[in-house]
Amino acid sequence: MLDLEVVPERSLGNEQWEFALGMPFSQAISILQKHCRIIKNVQVLYSEQTPLSHDLILNLTQDGIKLLFDATNQRLKVIEVYDLSKVKLKYCGVHFNSQTIAPTIEQIDQSFGATHPGVYNAAEQLFHLNFRGLSFSFQLDSWNEAPKYEPNFAMGLASLQIPHGAMVKRMHIYTGNNLQETRAPAMPLACFLGNIYAECVDVLRDRAGPLGLRLRLLTAGCGLGVMTDSKVKSLERSIYFGDSCQDVLGALGSPHKVFYKSEDKMKIHSPSPHKQVPSKCNDYFFNYFTLGVDILFDSTTHLVKKFVLHTNYPGHYNFNIYHRCDFKIPLVIKKGKSYSVDNRLLEMLLHRSSSANNTNPFGSTFCFGLQRMIFEVMQNNHIASVTLYGAPRTTITLTQLRC
Repeated sequence: MLDLEVVPERSLGNEQWEFALGMPFSQAISILQKHCRIIKNVQVLYSEQTPLSHDLILNLTQDGIKLLFDATNQRLKVIEVYDLSKVKLKYCGVHFNSQTIAPTIEQIDQSFGATHPGVYNAAEQLFHLNFRGLSFSFQLDSWNEAPKYEPNFAMGLASLQIPHGAMVKRMHIYTGNNLQETRAPAMPLACFLGNIYAECVDVLRDRAGPLGLRLRLLTAGCGLGVMTDSKVKSLERSIYFGDSCQDVLGALGSPHKVFYKSEDKMKIHSPSPHKQVPSKCNDYFFNYFTLGVDILFDSTTHLVKKFVLHTNYPGHYNFNIYHRCDFKIPLVIKKGKSYSVDNRLLEMLLHRSSSANNTNPFGSTFCFGLQRMIFEVMQNNHIASVTLYGAPRTTITLTQLRC
């Protein structure tokens, strides 16, 4: 049984690890993988058809804990303990829930200070006792009598004294005073772990197509004698097609991984694929997982030739490899043109599979090309990734040289 410390408005954890509000989804997964012998039976819950309409949830069924992540920014928004019989809980080092200590209203009063009248929700048949960043829900059916009055205010909620002996059914940790209106906070300083993160990415372009990226980055600065929040620094960097490896390294630092392409699956879409001579060296990617960005370099010139932006939607083949890239792409729509029938619109079907397992449980995705961009679209019509290409190289003929 897990023995965890409750910190209102902040976290649930112990000396080895903690789930902190604002933590990225992938870091929570990393904790679960590292402690898989202790934390078992974890479910990933999400909406397959409308992934942005519902929270992304990690359900620790063995421990009675749910971690609710904001569907858009994929940071931890709410920590819910829905079965207190499966976990030990303490506050300021003192247990208020364990195998020998029942989480009654009296125990909550003793551990967290003087309580105030609870808020009764008739639809749920629950009393909610709210502190800042922390709430407890008490079940009604454990008592002999129902509430004798329900004033008509506050959306049907009535302020009542919680009966003695009432047991906590659920506990929530969140930011602010209202669980229903809470939002995922900014990522805590402890979650940076020496990495840089992209707050947002703007695609720079002209009328013909993309030119590069402008990234607004967040990093944990250094220094003593300053407040914790002030150590998070924001900076802006721009990268363009044709930039060198040194330019990219100077702007973004070292990548998390360098990946060399073994084959070019897009070769068939070139004007004369049969005339292309096999290269002795392969193009290579700089993978920046915490930015949600890949950068492809030409193997001969070592200059940027492609960007890939990842949305990290659940249900995609690459889910949880990259952090979600919050990108913005301005589109130039010419009057009188319908890109759904324009011959410049490329449509493909993309099949993904690993070398060890030729099956993909998530199914195929569709790719649509427009204005030197390829949009990879999942079967639920959400964009999984966007690939940006530089302008085609101009070929200088002998006649042009003579002129």
